[in-house]
Amino acid sequence: MSVESNFLESTIKLFGYYKSLGEKTFDQLNDEEIRWKPNEASNSIALIVHHLSGNMLSRWRDFLTTDGEKPWRDREAEFAKDYSGKEQMIAAWQKGWDCLIGALNSLKPEDLSRIVYIRNEGQTVVEVIHRQLAHYASHVGQIMYIGKQLKGESWTSLSIPKGASGEFNAAKFAAEKSRKHFTDGLK
Repeated sequence: MSVESNFLESTIKLFGYYKSLGEKTFDQLNDEEIRWKPNEASNSIALIVHHLSGNMLSRWRDFLTTDGEKPWRDREAEFAKDYSGKEQMIAAWQKGWDCLIGALNSLKPEDLSRIVYIRNEGQTVVEVIHRQLAHYASHVGQIMYIGKQLKGESWTSLSIPKGASGEFNAAKFAAEKSRKHFTDGLK
C-alpha cells in the first residue's frame, strides 16, 4: 500500500472515530440536554452540531471543484438556530458526516497534492484534511465535555475511565504477550 493510500485510509478511520465519540455522547443525552448551555456566550451541543454539519456540507460538497465556503452557507445562523429535538440534530449530524466520508472515499492518492480553495485561499487536499480533522476533533471534544458536565457521575466514559489506567494497560500488555507467544509458537 502506498503512503498516500495509507494516509487516506487512516484519515477516514480517524474521522470515523471522532464521529463515534460524538454519537456515544448523544446516546447518553436527552432533548433538553442537547440544548443546554452554561451561559449565553457558550454553545449547546445542538448548536455545535449545527455548525459542524453546515461546515461539512460546505467544505466537502463538490470538494475538488468548488470553493469550500459555499455561497448558500449561513455560518452565523449555525450558532443561533437550534434543532427541535435530538432526532433532527442527529439527522443533520449524519448528513454532514455522509458528505465528508463520501468526499474522502472518492479521493485518489494523486488528489492529495491538488490545490483546493476555502474562502478563496488555496491549499492542498492534505492541508484541508488536516485543518478539518483538527476542527472537527475540537468540536467533538466540546460535545463530550458538555455531555460529561451534564451527566456527572452517571457519565459513561468514552475512553479509559478515571482510575482504570493500570487495569487497562495490564489487559493490553497481556493480550500482546499472548499474541507474541502464539506467533512465536508458529515459527
